[in-house]
Amino acid sequence: MTGDGLPTVLTVDDEPSLTALYEAWLRDEYSVHTASCGDDALQVVEAHDVDVVMLDREMPGRSGEAVLDELRARGYGCPVVMVTGVEPDVDIVEMPFDDYLVKPVGREGLTSTVRDLLTRQSYDEHVREFFALARKKAVLEAACDGSSLSMSDEFAELKAEYRAARRRADAARDDLLTEQLGEVVLRH
Repeated sequence: MTGDGLPTVLTVDDEPSLTALYEAWLRDEYSVHTASCGDDALQVVEAHDVDVVMLDREMPGRSGEAVLDELRARGYGCPVVMVTGVEPDVDIVEMPFDDYLVKPVGREGLTSTVRDLLTRQSYDEHVREFFALARKKAVLEAACDGSSLSMSDEFAELKAEYRAARRRADAARDDLLTEQLGEVVLRH
């Protein structure tokens, strides 16, 4: 978040026309930084308190996937949305992103995704994990045919992780409700 209270969004794409377009769509509500390659993106994240990263998957030099791995290795937990022309496949199961949009992306889809990611940041870690896995599962189910997914060990593992994350998120929700209910009872 910037000093003026606006959340900071970093958009990373090797196509300058797209970073300019995304910046135009977002600048009324967010402080927007742009980068045209993976190394520049990592420098921006080092220099600024970035709240959301929008990351192209295929770029010359360091790929979006490599940038994502490096962000996580350096301990940056900010939400990352892959905004890419690459159709999703089971290879995304191990990628630690929070959402996945396939180009072309419209203004409403992009802005609502950023807004949702910022909202999710305020949730408990277990709830955020559940949302990330649920989104990944939904992306794959929409993009891949059911028979290939049913034969995929990676997708079976994702579904198992999804079910476990749902149980943890439900428990976190129940704990939060119990805590809030207890506070209400104590106040009255």
